[in-house]
Amino acid sequence: MSVSRRGFVAGGAVSIALAGSLDSVFATSAGAGAPDVQGYGPLVPDPEGILDLPKGFEYKILSTQGDPLPGGGVVPGKHDGTATFPGSRHDDLRLVRNHEQGNSGTKAVARPEWTYDPAAFGGTTTVHLNRHNDVIDQYVSLAGTATNCAGGATPWGTWLSCEETEGFTGQTKTHGWVFEVDPTGRKTVAEPIEPLGRFAHEAVCIDPHDDTIYLTEDASGPFGLFYRFRPEARRGGYHSYRKGGVLQAMRVPGVPDLSAITEAGTVLKGVKWVDVPDPSAKVTSTRKQFTDITRAQKLEGAWWGRGKAYFVASYARKSSGAAGDHAGQVWTYDPKRNTLELELIFAPGGQFDSPDNITVSPYGGGVILAEDGDGEQFLIGTTAKGDPFALARNALNDVEFTGVTFSPDGRTLFANRQDGPGVTFAITGPWQRLDRHDHGHR
Repeated sequence: MSVSRRGFVAGGAVSIALAGSLDSVFATSAGAGAPDVQGYGPLVPDPEGILDLPKGFEYKILSTQGDPLPGGGVVPGKHDGTATFPGSRHDDLRLVRNHEQGNSGTKAVARPEWTYDPAAFGGTTTVHLNRHNDVIDQYVSLAGTATNCAGGATPWGTWLSCEETEGFTGQTKTHGWVFEVDPTGRKTVAEPIEPLGRFAHEAVCIDPHDDTIYLTEDASGPFGLFYRFRPEARRGGYHSYRKGGVLQAMRVPGVPDLSAITEAGTVLKGVKWVDVPDPSAKVTSTRKQFTDITRAQKLEGAWWGRGKAYFVASYARKSSGAAGDHAGQVWTYDPKRNTLELELIFAPGGQFDSPDNITVSPYGGGVILAEDGDGEQFLIGTTAKGDPFALARNALNDVEFTGVTFSPDGRTLFANRQDGPGVTFAITGPWQRLDRHDHGHR
């Protein structure tokens, strides 16, 4: 670990926190004299050297790349976007997890009706857990897809798995689509939802009031867009998006690049939505079909919460053509007010950098971010005031965290280490402590 690597600085509504010393992140022998930190307190080094957590928290390893599956085959690699769903009983749940592989890695192998393109190695795994987070069963629930990075849960209880690609060598079918996975496996068919467009999909989140879906695109040359899809179907349900609708890209007048906004708390009004001429991108990539549009480098995670669509720009660099430099932005789009707000920004060289997957926390009024930056990797929590804190640290290697998501009852946070090998953690502890802490400081 490099002590000098990071020192968090951010403007506006985000406070300065975790200034970069070891004592501010980890518990030390200094005891009561150690610096005060936000969130759940300093991290306690894991004797096993796997996952550092605050005092009172613990983890369980659930599913590791290469583990044998009960029905045959092994757990694929590159664990990524994840969501949880209630099981068939009141005390169990199902976890659906992406595998971000193209045409290499530990291949996802599934039943023929769950396989789209036999040349592709990506897909999803469904893990069935009991109330103690013990694995009851796990199996590959989608295969033949490529670079399944993130996605999102639907209001009707399915998982949308997104391909972050527009194609790869050896493919037998087109790629760059979104696929729908039924956590029970009963309804899943490996067919793309073509109306959602073909591009380098990253993540999605859905407004449960009208089933409008918001989509991020991680792409360059030019940078990707933030999209929404307004469905024709009046009622959502499995594959309801396949019935059609309108795919649109966001345009903020006077803001061609979101990285130009550097002050947390900035609200952009008058958001416009422009129809995508050819969502299937038969000739030209969707992001290249516009001249007057709003772009962002490294658009990543998305999550619906508190009546808003949260989405992340992982970083921006002027040297790559961005309008400004930052080490991460968290934005919210409010459909009722039709406004875009910069909730959080990380400065280059800070304590944390390059947030990726995001989930809205049921505790403390903040979010939890999976870091994909340089050097050591953290799960980052934020308070209701926007103060960031270290929630967990990958103590094994410098591989990114992915797939942060809470169980439906909020008792367990699930997260993945993507590689080295890929593994899924179940993290439990005194989550309510953050609520009490924030309430006492209001």
